[in-house]
Amino acid sequence: MRSPIHNIHSVRAGIAPTAMIVVGSITVILGFSAIFVVPAGEVGVVTTLGKVSKMPRLPGLNLKIPFAQSVHFFNVRTQVRPENFSSLTKDLQVIEATATIKYAVKQSEAPRIYSTIATGNDEIYERIIQPSLLKALKSVFSKYELVTIATDWNNISQIVETNASNELAKFDYVEVKGLDLTGLKIAEEYRSAIEQKQIAEQQLLKAETEVKIAAQEAIKFETLNRGLNHRVLYKLFLDKWDGKTQVVPGLNGGIPPVIVGK
Repeated sequence: MRSPIHNIHSVRAGIAPTAMIVVGSITVILGFSAIFVVPAGEVGVVTTLGKVSKMPRLPGLNLKIPFAQSVHFFNVRTQVRPENFSSLTKDLQVIEATATIKYAVKQSEAPRIYSTIATGNDEIYERIIQPSLLKALKSVFSKYELVTIATDWNNISQIVETNASNELAKFDYVEVKGLDLTGLKIAEEYRSAIEQKQIAEQQLLKAETEVKIAAQEAIKFETLNRGLNHRVLYKLFLDKWDGKTQVVPGLNGGIPPVIVGK
């Protein structure tokens, strides 16, 4: 029969390996919990017990304190979002179109975005981009009449892009990469009036061009007439006359002879 002391030693010998396995497992779990990867095209915002770190984590392998720190990812690639909108023009006409904006979150501003306005990618457009874009659109279109908007669409697009960039620059969260306006919709009766105006403007431009050409030709003709004095005309006659061909003698006013036959 084994003594109690021998049994205690046997129990202790069995517990030791189990404890080592448990400790080892916990260590491995903590080790894996301390490692995280930031994907390409994103940055990570780290919070420590709710406090936001000022420096974003860049793509690649990163470390954190297990259970005390959390990581929130933000997309910093260039993103494209179409926005269907309607607006009033200066002459109180309703237009509809699509504004497609290209933008990218500034990676250095991701921590500030997280702590002030958006905790994830889905909130950035609705809370940052969209309000500034719609404000810029309405601000620009309210300054122009419908005819001007329809006939100078490309220039209007540039103005909207500049205004949207300036509006978003006030907050400095994102960078505007570009903006396109497409799909302008207006009432049919106004579209016909605009087309007629465009035709009239083209005809006016053509007429103005023809008048300028005619004026230039008149100046050339007048200059030529002033240069053709009697001596020049007489010299031209001598250059052409072979000395034999019949001519009409010149008048006393100095008008040179004229060749009339052979």
